[in-house]
Amino acid sequence: MPYKKPKIEKIYYSIREAADMFGVKISTVRYWENEFDILKPLKNKKGDRHFTKTDIDNLHLIYHLLKEKGMTMQGVQKKLRENKEQTINTFEIIKRLQQIRSELIDIRDALQDSPLEKSDV
Repeated sequence: MPYKKPKIEKIYYSIREAADMFGVKISTVRYWENEFDILKPLKNKKGDRHFTKTDIDNLHLIYHLLKEKGMTMQGVQKKLRENKEQTINTFEIIKRLQQIRSELIDIRDALQDSPLEKSDV
């Protein structure tokens, strides 16, 4: 299996980078920040937002529930308010399963591309 260079993660992400990660507008990220208590980006004196890895994970959770699962804003707020831990755990399981699926597809593709030596029996 080929070596995969580990991703270098930044400590802080700008609001532009956060919005680009999920394919949404900057205004959407600002709106979500106002609507969800779990988003708490750091702000400098100028007011620029700096999102940490935790903030990005929370944005991913919100994005997943709103865009991928099709929940309403009120539904997501209620779910996070009443059952935050279980929601996060379920989302982590989904992310891990998607990662495993991706790795398995990579392995399958690598096996299909590599010439297999057939032994003459």
